[in-house]
Amino acid sequence: MGKDNKSNPLHRIYKSSTFGIVMILLVMCTFIAVLSDKFLTTDNLLSVFRAFSFVAIMAIGECLVIITGGIDLSVSSIFAFSGVISAMAMVQWGLPVPLAIMIGMAAGVAFGFANGIFITKLKLPPFIATLGILSIARGLSYGITGGYPIPDFPASFKFIGQGYIGIIPFPVILLILLGIIFSIFLRSTVFGRRIYAIGGNEEAARVSGINTDRTKIIVYCLSGLLAGIAGMATAARLGVAQSTAGMGYELDTIAAVIIGGTSVSGGVGTVFGAIIGAAIMGVLRNGLILLNVSAYWQQTVIGCVIILAVSADQLRYIRAKK
Repeated sequence: MGKDNKSNPLHRIYKSSTFGIVMILLVMCTFIAVLSDKFLTTDNLLSVFRAFSFVAIMAIGECLVIITGGIDLSVSSIFAFSGVISAMAMVQWGLPVPLAIMIGMAAGVAFGFANGIFITKLKLPPFIATLGILSIARGLSYGITGGYPIPDFPASFKFIGQGYIGIIPFPVILLILLGIIFSIFLRSTVFGRRIYAIGGNEEAARVSGINTDRTKIIVYCLSGLLAGIAGMATAARLGVAQSTAGMGYELDTIAAVIIGGTSVSGGVGTVFGAIIGAAIMGVLRNGLILLNVSAYWQQTVIGCVIILAVSADQLRYIRAKK
């Protein structure tokens, strides 16, 4: 009887790591919709989707890092630097938009590579290495701009953040494409399985022939790349690149990944879960605004919901294992 239960598709869905957080998101949406008739309007929903898509793109990269058992605190500063350097390439250096975007992406990869080298070759703890890069990238953003914003982007660049395909904002489409690509990459490739193996037991992965250092370096490069893409998309959305962009986003990104079911111990997590975690954060922020909750109390409410969401999902997971 137990075996029949476990082979049941509904049972497998219930046991999946994302079931609990999807239910939490649905309950949260229902609760807010009951309290505010503005929540389910098309304009508001599209605004919510676009707003959380930038954090969700970063969360995909952070998810890969945390699955390996690491952490990347530098994503918010890479986010800002990539937006600033691509803006300078277009506005001040007169480079074509595609080349400017490539420069912004390359900057993200370069910072990610530095993180990976510090962690694997110099054996620095991920917390310390990425905290250092956080400070370096933010300082470089201030240094090259003098603290001044960079406006006046070409229309083709603005489309990345402000454009629509049909009624869907382009940042949402970008998130969906990246989510599909990285879900396949993580779940259906040899490299993706190596990421899980390192997070599950790094020493065993090394003994089995996996080049753990190279794998980690690539993972941090991907995290930097995705942070850079999110930073450029945000600059395009706002129409201005600022050295202050994304301050504090590293906390939102990490929270989204953890809410999404990724284990801080490594070896467990999904890209879909990270995106849903970012959606929960976005819906919660929007709901608090619609319900006129004071900005002074919003952070407290968000912190409580994060703890409750993760605790509820952990309890469900423990029961499902029995």
